Amino acid sequence: MAAIPTATRSAGRAPTPVGGVLLVVEHFWTWYRRNWRATAVSSILQPLLFLLAFGVGFGSLVGDSGATGGAPYLVWLAPALLAVSAVQSAAFESTYPVLSGFKWQRVYHAMAAGPITPGQVALGQLGWTTAKITGSGAVYIGVIAVFGGVARPTIVLSLLAAALTGAAVAALVTAFAATVESEGAAFNSLFRFVVVPMTLFSGTFFPVDRLPEWIRPVAWISPLWHGTELARDAALGIWRPLAVLGHVAVLAALLAVGTALSVRFFRRRLAL
Repeated sequence: MAAIPTATRSAGRAPTPVGGVLLVVEHFWTWYRRNWRATAVSSILQPLLFLLAFGVGFGSLVGDSGATGGAPYLVWLAPALLAVSAVQSAAFESTYPVLSGFKWQRVYHAMAAGPITPGQVALGQLGWTTAKITGSGAVYIGVIAVFGGVARPTIVLSLLAAALTGAAVAALVTAFAATVESEGAAFNSLFRFVVVPMTLFSGTFFPVDRLPEWIRPVAWISPLWHGTELARDAALGIWRPLAVLGHVAVLAALLAVGTALSVRFFRRRLAL
């Protein structure tokens, strides 16, 4: 399908910058509230299975240990899985759905053919992804509480940390997806060589200081490690101001870079 000519663009009144972004978010919300069951497995059931397998099952063998600072393994693991769930959902929502918006369903082209700008489309996509992973995370906290994985009400701050981490990853992956023409090798490599290793070696299931010294710097540059540290400290009631500032600064910088690149690449690809 050829791009929609400039002459066919809607002559309707242009929305405000924020209004344009909200219109894009509304589009995705309208679809989601009718089809949410299709994503329930990946956004809620999958992290729940991780929680049951590692937190409840394996955790019963680990018990309280020095590696977890004396906290039960389930309580120590739960906020990390909250961050993992946000990152995995963000990565998935920012790959195939984004490419579909350009290549298959072409909803981005339809939006940009009207008064909504390509930049607003990009920001709306990121806004919707962040809202979705935050909502899924809130549900997940309820599940964690049922299984005894919530020790303090500060777990709510863990949700904010997970949402920031997911937003940073979503922005970077969305920018990457906006440059992809064929999903095969690009997305398979992303999940195989980035998302899966990041999940395993970012302090999720065991502390990073248990890794060999030569690989620890690789874990430290992972956005998931920063999100896990923030979420875990919040859930356990640990307050380290300098560490919090550092983790938030890194995630905010990644979010800013990813957002700027997403807007740029959306504008380039949706040029009419």
